[in-house]
Amino acid sequence: MPQVYKELDVRPVLREGGEPFQDIMAAVQALKPGEGLRLLSTFKPTPLLPLMNQKGFSNEARELDAGDWEIIFSPIAKQAAHVAVSSGAEDASDWPEPLWQLDLVDAQAPVPMEKVLSRLSLMEPGEVLLVILGCEPAFLATELESRGHRWVGASDKSGKIYRMLVRVG
Repeated sequence: MPQVYKELDVRPVLREGGEPFQDIMAAVQALKPGEGLRLLSTFKPTPLLPLMNQKGFSNEARELDAGDWEIIFSPIAKQAAHVAVSSGAEDASDWPEPLWQLDLVDAQAPVPMEKVLSRLSLMEPGEVLLVILGCEPAFLATELESRGHRWVGASDKSGKIYRMLVRVG
């Protein structure tokens, strides 16, 4: 299926001394899933490019006649979330439901490690703990494995939340 692009020409607004940022953001919000945006401008909008990348769009910019610019914003294909697993946890599908949950999204190191290890010390072998963190816990994962626990974890789509299931070893 060919890529569909909505067109937004902000050259008249710019030539009149206006600021088209709100119009551009409104056009982006109005895009249907999978649609792109063809933006026509009087200059290459360099500050807009990383913002659009954060919103899930790649870009191709080319200069047109008379110094105008065409910028094609194409949606970036979503990649499947990467799920990290400890040794021995490759198939966690048969794990029981978590008995406990720790929401440590706002906690700063070393608090998450301390709370997780403390909770695990109160649990029986085979029980599962759900941990919700603000980032991927590199040191915690290593410590869990060294203590014989198994875990699986992944970030959400935004990359701001990391969920981890820990099975007591």
